[in-house]
Amino acid sequence: MTETGGVSPHRSMEQAEPLRRALERLRLEGAIFFRAEYTEGWALGSLGGPVIARLLHPGADRVILFDVVASGRCWVALADGERHWAQSGDVIVVPYGDEHTMGGVAPAASVPITTVLTSPPWEQMPVIRHGQGGSRTDVVCGYLYSDDPLFDPGLRALPAAFVVRPSPGPAGRWVEASIAYALEESSGARSEYMSTRLPELLLIEVLRLHLATAPAVERGWVAALRDPVLAPAMALLHAAPEKKWAVAELAAGAAVSRSVLDARFRQVLGRSPIRYLTEWRMHLAEELLATTDVSVVEIAGRVGYDSEEGFSRAFKRNHGHSPSLWRGGRSGNRL
Repeated sequence: MTETGGVSPHRSMEQAEPLRRALERLRLEGAIFFRAEYTEGWALGSLGGPVIARLLHPGADRVILFDVVASGRCWVALADGERHWAQSGDVIVVPYGDEHTMGGVAPAASVPITTVLTSPPWEQMPVIRHGQGGSRTDVVCGYLYSDDPLFDPGLRALPAAFVVRPSPGPAGRWVEASIAYALEESSGARSEYMSTRLPELLLIEVLRLHLATAPAVERGWVAALRDPVLAPAMALLHAAPEKKWAVAELAAGAAVSRSVLDARFRQVLGRSPIRYLTEWRMHLAEELLATTDVSVVEIAGRVGYDSEEGFSRAFKRNHGHSPSLWRGGRSGNRL
């Protein structure tokens, strides 16, 4: 461990290896399907759920949506209206294809995306141009389909919307190169390689970066989502992380005894159910601190702490800094 409570780079790479292998085994299908040039002010409401799934992947009841921000800055918000901000080089992921709205910095009324984008099939990659003529934001938009439990809305292993901000280094450079390649290809003849493999590789890398702080990635977190004992218990924790859970409640949800559930958590994930919950709460708190303007006291309530002080102590034990200092340390990368 480092002096700040973080994980050493060598240890972090060791822990990431099982997750990388698990993500590479995901079965994904899909394509980049359009690029957008938005000018301030602008806001667009996207279709969601089965409606967009039927349009983009006939026969599917859900798709994974992602937006790669090539330049400028924007936000994404779900039904609750909370904005997750993204800027050049970031990747926005809506893993369950929920209905959502995207917009820019300047205030603007939201219009349905169907007013500016024709329905598929398309002979070539569409280009959306929308806005009032101000500063520009370029976005490459795509979708993927997978029946893996990782993308099962019932398990909610991922936030309904999140932003991945690659750190400087190989991962960040790879994402930047992928963005440049997608933009170049979309400006001319459509590339078959780009329309199939690039979205898959990009999403796998983005998921790896996002889940690097998830509890138990070094053991079998993705595999645990397929486990008949662990999956229902994890679904309960993911759906209501703020609840004061008891192991007996989780065991009842999984239809097993407390001892069986506890043993299974320790065997597959290397920690008790309650420790997993604590670490999951910290993982969620990181995402909220990094990409939203939600106050620390509100985040504390959302992840199950009765007071800001209690949350701050727990966060500092895990991260070496208070939530405010941790957020401030990333201010150069936030909007």
